[in-house]
Amino acid sequence: MKDFIDHMLKFNKTFVEEGKYKEFMTTKYPDKKVAIISCMDTRLTALLPAALDLKNGDAKMIKNAGGVISHPFGSVMRSLMVAVYELGVTHILVIGHTDCGMRGLNPAEIEAEMIKRGISEDTLNMIKNCGIDIDGWLRGFDDETESVISTVNVIKEHPLIPDDVTVYGYIMDSTTGEMKEVIK
Repeated sequence: MKDFIDHMLKFNKTFVEEGKYKEFMTTKYPDKKVAIISCMDTRLTALLPAALDLKNGDAKMIKNAGGVISHPFGSVMRSLMVAVYELGVTHILVIGHTDCGMRGLNPAEIEAEMIKRGISEDTLNMIKNCGIDIDGWLRGFDDETESVISTVNVIKEHPLIPDDVTVYGYIMDSTTGEMKEVIK
């Protein structure tokens, strides 16, 4: 890992010195007035913008595990509020994808891995006893389409999203980039 970090920092220094950053210069305002919620899946890092013809500066990208809103007043919704009210976003796209790692994710398996890696059962129990639903927080979903529909509905029904913001839901093929609309 140290070799990777060293390489990355050396590359970055050259990138800046040679002015390669100039082709990426834009403002903080999304040119297309679009915010996209999608999964953090590594297959989508370059595929999603390429498949949608998005350039640097076109859209606000909000990525997390599964591309879901797990809490109506959590960080994803806060990001959408800033995008809408400060940055001029008028369209929100929720883009799930095929073969998502959150599909069927089992909280018990993650908790077992936590314990294996040094997190004590006492810590997990303390968190649970404080009213945190760790199982619900770590749970994945059973169906990508239903997950997208659920997230779209959270946004559409949110009391702080104005009526002039449109929200769409799609599933992207994580191999080809093909988009299929699931809700509008």
